Amino acid sequence: MSWVNELIDLYEINSDKIGVIEYRRDMPYVLLPPFHTTVTAQITVTIDQNGNFMNAELVDLNDKLTIIPVTEKSGSRTAGKEPHPLCDNLRYLAGDYTKYYEDDGICHELYISQLKEWVESGYCHEKVRVIYLYLKKNTLVSDLVKKRIIKLNEQNQIDDKENIQGIVQTKAFVRFIIRSSNTDLSEIIQDECWKDRTLQDCYINYVRSQEKEKGLCYLTGNTEAISYLHSKKIRNEGDGAKLISANDSQNFTYRGRFVSKEDAFAVGNETSQKIHNALKWIIRKQGTFFDTLVVVTWESHRLSMPRWNVDTDTIASEYAGDDDWDDEESEEESACDGNAITAEKFYSALRGYGKKVDNTSKMILLGFDAATPGRLSMVEEMTLDSARYLENIKKWHESCNWIHEKWKNKKRVQFSGMVGVKDVADILFGIESKGNLTIVDANGKKLYAEVARRLIPCIWNGNKIPYDFVNRAVLKASMPLTYKDRKNWERVLTLACSLVKKNKSERYGEEWNVALDKKQIDRNYLYGRLLAVADRIEYRTYDDGDKARVTNAKRYMSTFSQRPFETWKVIEESIQPYMNKLGIAERRFYENLLNDIYELFEVESFKDNKKLDGLYLLGFHSQAYDLNQKKEDFKEKEEEE
Repeated sequence: MSWVNELIDLYEINSDKIGVIEYRRDMPYVLLPPFHTTVTAQITVTIDQNGNFMNAELVDLNDKLTIIPVTEKSGSRTAGKEPHPLCDNLRYLAGDYTKYYEDDGICHELYISQLKEWVESGYCHEKVRVIYLYLKKNTLVSDLVKKRIIKLNEQNQIDDKENIQGIVQTKAFVRFIIRSSNTDLSEIIQDECWKDRTLQDCYINYVRSQEKEKGLCYLTGNTEAISYLHSKKIRNEGDGAKLISANDSQNFTYRGRFVSKEDAFAVGNETSQKIHNALKWIIRKQGTFFDTLVVVTWESHRLSMPRWNVDTDTIASEYAGDDDWDDEESEEESACDGNAITAEKFYSALRGYGKKVDNTSKMILLGFDAATPGRLSMVEEMTLDSARYLENIKKWHESCNWIHEKWKNKKRVQFSGMVGVKDVADILFGIESKGNLTIVDANGKKLYAEVARRLIPCIWNGNKIPYDFVNRAVLKASMPLTYKDRKNWERVLTLACSLVKKNKSERYGEEWNVALDKKQIDRNYLYGRLLAVADRIEYRTYDDGDKARVTNAKRYMSTFSQRPFETWKVIEESIQPYMNKLGIAERRFYENLLNDIYELFEVESFKDNKKLDGLYLLGFHSQAYDLNQKKEDFKEKEEEE
């Protein structure tokens, strides 16, 4: 099934949501009825059932999203004069607009003529009739002036320098409330025109009644009224880029293969409405933005599923089905090292999600980006069985599993798994800003989209991690001096460990874990362990005021990664004064530890001065993590001796 059918199915299965304004992070969104769109209104005019003006007020900023009916042409309006059928800006609605602003009045003539046709049709709604009666009086602007909504200048004209909620007064959008005299409390009537489903249904039937010529829809194969003007506002309310467009008859949009656009492509009007409305709704509901790229995913049966782009801790925390969790733990799950609580919750969450899916359940991913302001392109399209999707999510977090830290509820927490996609972009390509790693340059933010595009196949299909990402992470982790905040460098280090671990598994079938491997004889790993011990020895001698000091191990880390044998001699000499500051038991512990590591080296591999690969970072971090976890009380040991 194509993405078109998936979007149509999405629209149909969520038909109970049509016309219902919902919120995500305080931002409103709605699944639109056919032949409708959303606008941001600035003025609400209230009139009674006889078409008499009652009141006017500015729209509440928390209730500005307004559903309005549109025609095929007005829905694609840019610089033209095509009026919307019911609600529009002052230039169209106000019959007295020319008295207060220099204008030819054509927009109002077109609007009122179009509205009259609807009123006189067999599909007129009572609210439409009332609005028509009021606007025929040609008093809208004067009523708004009396209510001090519209401000005039000294010439008694609409003041161009004044604006309403950031919009020039002449372009202010007006919506209507019709006060009902209904006293039957058992019948719920929406006074607000933009929320009235009966009004929306009347307009839908009115449009369908006017459809005459029908043709073959190339997307569905159905016979229906064809449209060549398609919706915008796909990614957000201000998005002018269109997914389907063919208004260039001079260049090579279709010429060369076809004589006309009708030969090239034809989409049914209602099919187009359903596709675009479903896409707008699901993007606003659960889309993820990476600069101009938006990626949206959903499950075909409206089931909640783990998000592909977040870190392991978030997946474990967001799962709401705690009752479905069980205490059974497979050998594969118990083998996960690191934060056992997070690992257990992560696997339990995946089991909980897995219990809900069946053989017909699918996960769909669509990605859209715009190369120009007017053209939107689908850059990603994937469909997976939901069970396969869950398995691939599990594999991604397992194959990258390492110990990471993040801020959560204003606290620094540690978790076992993999960081999120945006974190990967910030760590690999960001700089320190206000204490955090982030991409701050406006042009550089395109890297968010680039990183997302390249990681989607890795997460969804299990493709190999981009090798340049691995190299970049290793290079940045080898330069701790470039970071003012040690915690930022540690984020780089742990990401590098995750990527190196995954790369080693994919390319060589090697398995590496956070748990220190005390029998490992790989030269890179052992040199990393030596560096971690040297770093720990010096750090142990620091007073509280010295904690911000950089150890010699970190100071020489970049050079050490390039020429380890030569640089280790320098580091080894530099730690001797610090070794002498330690207590007897602690000094003996570190001396024995260094000797244990030396004994694992082969003589020739130790003297080999060639560049270390990223595995040395795993040795470094595993050894450092192991030392941090130890609770040796060296003072007690010294007293015993």
